[in-house]
Parts: sequence; C-alpha cells; structure tokens
Amino acid sequence: MMPSEPLPYPSDGHVAPGGPAAARTVTVSGVAVEVRKLSVGEMDNNVYLLTDVDRGAAVLVDAAADAERILAEIGDRTVETIVTTHGHWDHIRALDEVAEATGALLAHHPIESEAIGHQPDVLAVHGTRLHVGAAPLEVRHTPGHTPGSVSLLLGPHHLFSGDTLFPGGPGATFGDAEAFATIMRSLREQLFTLDDATWVYPGHGDDTTIGDERPDLDAWEQRGW
Repeated sequence: MMPSEPLPYPSDGHVAPGGPAAARTVTVSGVAVEVRKLSVGEMDNNVYLLTDVDRGAAVLVDAAADAERILAEIGDRTVETIVTTHGHWDHIRALDEVAEATGALLAHHPIESEAIGHQPDVLAVHGTRLHVGAAPLEVRHTPGHTPGSVSLLLGPHHLFSGDTLFPGGPGATFGDAEAFATIMRSLREQLFTLDDATWVYPGHGDDTTIGDERPDLDAWEQRGW
C-alpha cells in the first residue's frame, strides 16, 4: 500500500479513520521533528509517527491496527522504537507485524506486559528519556485508564496522552471510583503541570491543548467520569 500525501495539520488535529494522514514539523531542542498522525481501525485509533527530519530516525506511538497502512506511512524511515501507551486490545493489534517488519525496540510500562504480550525491550517508566533521533521524548507514568498507562512529552509543548486525556475529559475508568481518583491525580500531577500552550495528541479523535482543558478540571472531578 502506498500512503497518500499527508494533509497539512488541521487546527483541531482531525484525521478521518482510514483517510490520509496529517503532518507538521515542529522544532524540539533545535531538532526538526515531523509529527504525522493517522487514524486506523473501527475505534478511530490514532497512530503517531515522529521523525527526526534530518536523520530519518523515528518513533512510532501505538501500532494500533492496519499494519500495512502503518508500514506504508513509515516508508524508508528507520523506526527505532515503538512505544505502546497501554495494553488495551485496540492499541496493539498491529504491534507484532510492525515490530517484525521494522526491527524496532518495544517500549512500554512493565505493568502492561501481560496485556501487550511482550516484555519491553525498553522500560517506559516515569522519567525514562527516549529520543526521536536527537530530540528528547520523556515518559510520564499516568495511571488510571490502566495501571501502566504512560504519556509522552516531546520537548516542552507536545504531549501524546494515550487514553489518559481527551478533549472534554479523562479517559474511561469504567465506573471504578479508585481508578477515576487515580486518573485525576495523574492529570493534576503529571499533565496539568504543563504549560497551557502544550498541544495534546490523544489516543483517539481530535487534539486539544492543556489551556483549553484546564478550566474544566474541577468539573470533571465533580462529575466523577
């Protein structure tokens, strides 16, 4: 499968399931990084391909589904690491095939290993410093949606939140009051400490910013989901 030319990155980060990817280039620590977003599968899962433009070295975030499509988007890039934000089935269906085709290292929190079906080659625990080529990618442990959920911070202002934060609230905690308290603590202590300008790339659907969501944090706490 040949990928279509990516669209310019829209202001809301919207990409259609099965449609063309969207891409933009951001500068992180002096490094030009292409952020490419595509939606795959019936759950509108977002897959992010982060590439150091000068070096061609890449990190893939969530090989969720449609391995052929993901591999076409990767093209001749060198995917060094595949990071899985958490082990729910809809985020891992293409992982084995994409990992085998690319030879990439697998990175995830060890708590998620049983669900993912692999031990990590790279432990994605809180404070782990990964790299997109020469650009830093920081792991933040953000439990709640699952115990080993992680979010990834590319430089100071680009947050890949998995299913921890979406426009309008936290990820699902399935009626579990303890898990909801945990995810709210993750939001307050790990994500909403970031600057309002931080762009949030979630695991499904459109994007948001920390500033757009911050005013509603207390309301989410009160509603309980």
